[in-house]
Amino acid sequence: MIRPFPYIVHVLNIFFSKLTWTIPNRDNFIFLTFDDGPCPEVTPWVLDVLAQADIKATFFCIGQNAEQHRDIYLEIINRGHSVGNHTQHHISGWSTEDEDYVQDVEKASTIIHSNLFRPPYGRIGWGQYKTLHTKYKIIMWDVLSKDYDLSFDGAQCIKNVIDHTKSGSIIVMHDSKKAEKNLKESLPKIIQKLKEKGFVFQTIPNDESI
Repeated sequence: MIRPFPYIVHVLNIFFSKLTWTIPNRDNFIFLTFDDGPCPEVTPWVLDVLAQADIKATFFCIGQNAEQHRDIYLEIINRGHSVGNHTQHHISGWSTEDEDYVQDVEKASTIIHSNLFRPPYGRIGWGQYKTLHTKYKIIMWDVLSKDYDLSFDGAQCIKNVIDHTKSGSIIVMHDSKKAEKNLKESLPKIIQKLKEKGFVFQTIPNDESI
């Protein structure tokens, strides 16, 4: 599924009104994001591709990965990209007690200094949401590349993104070992094709402007 069914989004927006699925704008801005890094086998390659294309992205980092690969985490920031919190241990909100989940997010926040947060798998419970939305901007997405899906190939990932991106879209890709093959096949072409369609890549602002 590339984006949730409209009815589901409508229901979620009623009860989870502070979830950010898109960032509407009149300037054809889109927001490329990467989850699950930093990963030494993949993230430096992503940073080089972004530099060659002269674009910026937003990286939702796992706390323990940022600890273990702090040099890469700092390189993300030094190159002008935004970072966000993706929990300390990449845990699902649907299978974790609220207190434990919030503590895991707060543990990651000691390393990842950002008020952006993305729940792993997009799964967040009501109690977790009530606590976290007062401190973090919870960033979801409307375009999922599915680069992590081993039943997909790079061409399918490209099609997923190109067919569904519109002004304001938040696109999810993964700088992880699992996604490496599809990511390396698809990312440069995705960037090229989106540029050809007139889209402008922006980072998700780490402030209150959304």
